[in-house]
Amino acid sequence: MPQTDRFLLTTRQAAKAAPINVVSSTQCDEYFKRLPAEQRNWAKAQGFTGRADSFVVLPDTDGKIASVIYGAGSDPDKLDPFALGALSSKLPAGVYALSGCPADPHLVALGWLLDAYRFDRYHEVSAPAAILACPQGVNRADVLRIADAVRLTRDLINTPTSDMGPAELENAARNLARDHKAKIKVVTGKILQRDFPMIHAVGRASASPPRLIDLSWGHARGKRVTLVGKGVCFDTGGLDIKPSASMLLMKKDMAGAANVLGLADIVMSAGLPVRLRVLIPAVENSISGNAFRPGDILRSRKGLSVEVGNTDAEGRLVLADALSLADQEKPELLIDMATLTGAARVALGPDLPPFYCDDDELADEITAHACLARDPLWRLPFWDGYETMLDSKVADVNNVGGGFAGSVTAGLFLRRFVGAAANYVHMDIYGWTPTAKPGKPYGGEAQGIRTLYSLLRQRYA
Repeated sequence: MPQTDRFLLTTRQAAKAAPINVVSSTQCDEYFKRLPAEQRNWAKAQGFTGRADSFVVLPDTDGKIASVIYGAGSDPDKLDPFALGALSSKLPAGVYALSGCPADPHLVALGWLLDAYRFDRYHEVSAPAAILACPQGVNRADVLRIADAVRLTRDLINTPTSDMGPAELENAARNLARDHKAKIKVVTGKILQRDFPMIHAVGRASASPPRLIDLSWGHARGKRVTLVGKGVCFDTGGLDIKPSASMLLMKKDMAGAANVLGLADIVMSAGLPVRLRVLIPAVENSISGNAFRPGDILRSRKGLSVEVGNTDAEGRLVLADALSLADQEKPELLIDMATLTGAARVALGPDLPPFYCDDDELADEITAHACLARDPLWRLPFWDGYETMLDSKVADVNNVGGGFAGSVTAGLFLRRFVGAAANYVHMDIYGWTPTAKPGKPYGGEAQGIRTLYSLLRQRYA
């Protein structure tokens, strides 16, 4: 499995590590007074005023790096730890150490690694070489396992479908199972067609056959936690074909699967005392003579008949069959993650995925952990009043709900296939960073998994 550059976060508290001093705009003049004249003049010549996210590397008398001063703006309490961590991509090679940092050092260390990520499978990329001495009190092993999982998630999403189709996604799950001594089985062919008819219907037109990946790990008597991830490795839209511009990023339509694999990696690496199960319906929504059609009525694993109102709403079909299987075990916590709707992006943009949960207490916990982890999520409602939007004249339910509240109706559709789980959470993620931000390079992104790990660790550790 991918591993983050562990040498970038060292336990070696190097005596010669250059300190990173955080200075606000109101402290700047007073701080300058304590500097040698040469460094003070150099900092002023660079125009350093303590402005947020600005920095200056100060030399010693030999021209080597003596220290770094980083601007916190007017309010150090609002310092973004990921922006400070993004120095990993900006500083020259060397060893650095935080000095009197007002931001959460765990998040600064994590941001140091997350910002250093580069996707280099297909071409050479210059890798950052700035090393951070692990701040005192920070659990380095925990930071590394989270960073490793984010790297895994990003790598899977960034890989094009030519190298990350259903078969390759299965291989990634098998590698993860091998690394953590988990059990894995994969359902394909006639058994898939019989037991998971909607997964089969969506994926049958592809040259890479559809499959259901089923990974399990952990304590037999542990609390049952089940993760379901949408694994549509490419989505043409099917016969309701997407325009070419909308297809450009459809390699990321398996980001739900990538994220649950990333979360599973953290949970298993941390050894949380749970009984973990991961279900991934892995398909490619392609077009051929045997593609499923608008107007088809599909039988689901649960027994509900589903009218296909649009073949481009395929993700909820494959998730529904996987959720039905997951629900049979009556897990304490059932979570699905999916790049499900454009409507969620219209409502909240690419950086703030919505989540749906009927349990107010659990929803409040998720929101609190999202704030602590700086892994933003926003609760939207399973609005019962919109259930009728999914009505069908010829089947139990339609897979689309008309022109309004697309993310809500997609969630309501999925909820119909869950009934026995003690708690159910649906997350409509984007899985992509369109414009680079601190800790988030352009490309595939892990969304929500740091929040969920924080939640699971508090609940079950």
